[in-house]
Amino acid sequence: MSSTHLALAGGKPVFQGAWPAWPVFNEAERRLVLEVLESGRWWYGEKVRQFEAEFAAFQGARFGVTATNGTTAIEAGLRALGIVEGDEVIVPPYSFMATASSVVTIGAVPVFADIQPDTLCLDPAEVERKITPRTRAVIPVHVAGYVADMDRLTALAQKHNLRLLEDAAHSWGSQWKGRGTGALGDCGTFSFQVSKNITAGEGGILLTDDEALADLCRSFTNCGRRKGSAWYDHEYLGSNLRLTEFQAAVLLAQLGRLEEQTMRRQANARILDDALKNVPGIRLLAFDSRMTRRSYHIYLFRLDEATLGLSRDRFLEALNAEGIPVSKGWYRPLYANGVFQNAHRGPAHGIISPLAGKGVDYTKVQCPVCEQVCRDAVWIPHQVLLADEDQIRLVGEAVGKVAAYASDLR
Repeated sequence: MSSTHLALAGGKPVFQGAWPAWPVFNEAERRLVLEVLESGRWWYGEKVRQFEAEFAAFQGARFGVTATNGTTAIEAGLRALGIVEGDEVIVPPYSFMATASSVVTIGAVPVFADIQPDTLCLDPAEVERKITPRTRAVIPVHVAGYVADMDRLTALAQKHNLRLLEDAAHSWGSQWKGRGTGALGDCGTFSFQVSKNITAGEGGILLTDDEALADLCRSFTNCGRRKGSAWYDHEYLGSNLRLTEFQAAVLLAQLGRLEEQTMRRQANARILDDALKNVPGIRLLAFDSRMTRRSYHIYLFRLDEATLGLSRDRFLEALNAEGIPVSKGWYRPLYANGVFQNAHRGPAHGIISPLAGKGVDYTKVQCPVCEQVCRDAVWIPHQVLLADEDQIRLVGEAVGKVAAYASDLR
C-alpha cells in the first residue's frame, strides 16, 4: 500500500457512511411533553420532582435540586457551601469556562492548579501546592467522564478543611468504586445542555447526600423561599433558577435510555482502546480500576507529534478525510481567556472586569501540562460511540492508517 491510499491524497476513505446523530429522541419524549402540554401545568411541578428523584437515584445520591443549567447549579452549590467574596477556590484550567466563571460570579477568586497528563483531571499534588489560608473549596472536573482522583482529593479536603464540589457536567453514569459521581464530595453538579449525553437543550442539577445543603440550594434556586414557608416569604437571598415541566419531561425520557447508552459507549471505547494502544504516536489516557464506570462524553487521546513527525492539524485533516469526525476540541487554558487576562485591570465592572482590585494577575499563571494537552489532544464526540462495533473498528483502522503514512503528510 502506498500513501496514495490516503483519502487526503485521493484514496478511498475508510468510512463513507453516516455517524449517529445527536440528540437521540423518540416517542417517549413526544408522549411526556404532550402530557405536560395538555395538562396545562407547565411550571415546576410533578415531573421536575420526579426527574430530580430518579436522576439522584441513578447516580446513587440522596437529593437532587434542578437548575436552569450546569453553570447556575455550580453557583448555587458554591453559595450553599458558604463560599463568599474573597475566598479562593481551586479549579483546573482544562474545562469549560463555567467551572471558573461561577467562582467569579459569586465574588470568589479562582486559583488554577494544573492537570495530570494521563487523566486530564486535577492533579492533587498541584492542588495541595496552591492551597493558601484563603482557600475554601476545590472543584474537580470529571473531564469527558473520566473521574478525577477522588481518594486523594477527598483526603486533601479533609486535611485542610476544604469543601469539595464536583463539576460532573460530563459524567452522567460515571462511577468511582461503584459510587456515582456527584455525591462523592460535598455535592456535584451536572449539565443537560444540548451537546450532553442526556439533554433537554438546557438544564442542570446539583446532587448531594446532605439534606441541609440540598435545602439551601433549593432555597437559592427558588427565589429564597425556605421549605414550608409561605409563597411570598423570602427569608434567604435567592434567584429564579427553576427548571420547567417541559424540560423535565424530555429529561425523564432521556434518562430512560441513559444506562444502555452509557454501557454501549463504554464497550465501544474499549474496542477503540484495543485498536489504538499500540499505534505509534497515540497516547491513551491511563487505566484506573477505581473508575468502575465511565460515561465518555468525549473519547480523548493525545498525539505525540514528534513520534509521528506530523502536526495535530494535519493529522486531524487526514483523519477527517477518512470520514472520522475528530477535532482538537474547544478547550484552551481557562486563564488564557480575556476575563482572566484582563482581571487586574480596572476600573472594576461587574461584567467587563469583575476581578479588578482583588489583587490577582492571571497573566503570570502557567499550567504547562494543560497548555501541552491543549496543543495535542484529539477529541471524538460521544455520539460516535453509539455506532455499531464494526463502525468503531473503522475508527481504529483510520487512525492506524493515518499514523502509518504520517511521513507522507508533512
